[in-house]
Amino acid sequence: MVSPATASNGAWNGSAEAPAGVPAVWLARIALSNFRSYAAAELQTDGRPVVLTGANGAGKTNLLEAISYLVPGRGLRGARLSEVDRQPPEPEAQSEAPPGSTSSSWAVSAEVMTPEGPRQLGTGRDPAATGRERRLVKVDGSLVSSQQALGDVLGAVWLTPQMDRLFLEGAPGRRRFLDRLVLTFDPAHAGRITAYEHALRERARILRGDGGPADPAWLAALEETMAERGIAVAAARRDLVGRLAAACAEAEGAFPRAGLGLAGDVEAWLAEGPALEAEDRFKAALAASRRQDADNGGAALGPHRSDLAVRHLARRMPAAQCSTGEQKALLISIVLAHARLVGLERGQAPLLLLDEIVAHLDAQRRAALFEALLSLGAQAWMTGTDSSLFEDIGTAALFVTVRDSRLTP
Repeated sequence: MVSPATASNGAWNGSAEAPAGVPAVWLARIALSNFRSYAAAELQTDGRPVVLTGANGAGKTNLLEAISYLVPGRGLRGARLSEVDRQPPEPEAQSEAPPGSTSSSWAVSAEVMTPEGPRQLGTGRDPAATGRERRLVKVDGSLVSSQQALGDVLGAVWLTPQMDRLFLEGAPGRRRFLDRLVLTFDPAHAGRITAYEHALRERARILRGDGGPADPAWLAALEETMAERGIAVAAARRDLVGRLAAACAEAEGAFPRAGLGLAGDVEAWLAEGPALEAEDRFKAALAASRRQDADNGGAALGPHRSDLAVRHLARRMPAAQCSTGEQKALLISIVLAHARLVGLERGQAPLLLLDEIVAHLDAQRRAALFEALLSLGAQAWMTGTDSSLFEDIGTAALFVTVRDSRLTP
């Protein structure tokens, strides 16, 4: 059994340096309303890892998804904001709505313990927004204009069962995974991606001829935005992959060491020269490919075409050719190395949201995972249907039963 010495004996108030074994940043309270299967729920923790156990469909993953909205991005499932709104079973009494609720729009709030003291985060779908969905964000009780403010307080990385096929499916999933890792270091990364993708879509619309003949000046402006933002996105990815590859290569333990690389035209340009030169090359390439892109849609090159390449170092084999168990072990190895890197460079490891993480792990690797999580200084949130698979972590974790979207510590 993992030693409980790293577990806190009580909740830390965040007013001074954290006691030994308590993460630098952790959720002391999470509350949600009208969120997927939850009418209302609240949970308080003491800094230990949290193990959520219950039957399939009980609401475990929904709680992890709620936590994932406390950092920049589209959440653990990448869902539209309105898709997250609770859809109560019929018939259901109106009295089940949370106290003070005036609409069905979802909301999540949390108290985050940090080395500087407790911080208050909140987010949810704006019920007053018309036409386009809008997400509201509050930090310490005040509305802020950008999700980036969440990332200045909290970082989070997650693994879900759907990601077990990350190395077998298309590059978009691997890019999203990589961008999530980048965001824990650079919260502004999400804004650069959004600006790039908006310009990419607008350029494609103009090249298709929607709205009349293309305006060369407007196309040039969009391509300049794509070049500036796109090179910044690629540079951030390239920088992290280089540092993370070194961290993965040095990792020891039960999980395999992963080799990481980044494939793409713009990344190659950055390797050959300065960023400004890469921007000029990107702009020139976009201007030269307008006719081709008009026929094919999108853009033939750019950071939206890049891919994360992963290898099993000991076996000298691409991750896609490894067994299912080895692929999951490689993913865990990358996430653990990333958390160690964040902890070393920022002084605070990110939250780890690990859905069904122990499924298909043997007893040795389960024990190794728990030991690694406790040594990281990260608050991990783990889910599973069988509580006995978490016995090795013992009292070093807070166990919570989830039944019909109700939480019982």
